[in-house]
Amino acid sequence: MAMTLKELAIKKPVALDLYRKMVLIRRFEEKASEMYGRAKIGGFLHLYIGEEAVAVGTIPPLEPRDYIVTHYREHGHALARGLETRRIMAELFGKATGTSKGKGGSMHLFDASKGFMGGYAIVGAMMPIATGLALASNYRDEGRICLCIFGDGAVNEGEFHESFNLAALWNLPVLFLLENNGFGMGTSVKRAHAGKEMCHLADAFGIPSEMVDGMDVLAVREAAIRAINHVRSGKGPFFLEAITYRFRGHSMADPVAYRDKEEEQEWKRRDPVVTFRRELLQSRAASEENIAKIEHSVDEEIAEAVAFADASPNPAHDEMFKDIYRE
Repeated sequence: MAMTLKELAIKKPVALDLYRKMVLIRRFEEKASEMYGRAKIGGFLHLYIGEEAVAVGTIPPLEPRDYIVTHYREHGHALARGLETRRIMAELFGKATGTSKGKGGSMHLFDASKGFMGGYAIVGAMMPIATGLALASNYRDEGRICLCIFGDGAVNEGEFHESFNLAALWNLPVLFLLENNGFGMGTSVKRAHAGKEMCHLADAFGIPSEMVDGMDVLAVREAAIRAINHVRSGKGPFFLEAITYRFRGHSMADPVAYRDKEEEQEWKRRDPVVTFRRELLQSRAASEENIAKIEHSVDEEIAEAVAFADASPNPAHDEMFKDIYRE
């Protein structure tokens, strides 16, 4: 069971920042859903609602110099890393002011200045890239570690085993983070994976692992700090599996007809934003006034992001031929 705020002796500003980041992700995603419905956002849109505790628990403990490589449900990761809210929204709108100049969209956010080395739409594709970044860090003696985030569908891909093998062989500074939300698109993990606890897949490569409650931001933060310290100390890779749940479908095009409604309600009772808010109030780490100020501030930030994205120009036509190759 996760430690309480009091037991962790977590400082009030840190606790409030964790809550703000989770609320920011939640409100951003809700607004993105609205903008998609209004045809302001095109293409695919994969929402992170329900999984906020994983991003907010793992990413802030990293150092600014560290790398992050992730999958296509990455809005929450980018926000937790500190990418500008308005530039992320502009990217979703396909505008020139977006993080990828409006050419990446929802699935391909990127900001090298933040060490955020992209979301990748191919399942498992981020894993060899993360392994390569970790190898480069070792080769250059940079002291940077790489956080590699992927979903449960990726564990059945060849890249998973190849990356784990090389990371272990070469003792690379990479933290593999599995966001196990129970479904690969519309297929339950139980129907797609023959094993049980996925964290034990690391045993074959001699990589230490841990499973954590991905709906509890303090539990995730505690586990992430242990894992990050392990990797940064030169002991090689670590595999962290966070058990979580997405409250929306795989994408905005998904009617979610394959999920049991009682199961959904059971998970929603563990909503990480709601439960952490309650814990902040019960532990007196925050007052109702503190909470209200945070939520108002977030609402203003989201409104400004939408206005910025709406007013931003579309990419110029000749942008189609730029950023294709690097000489």
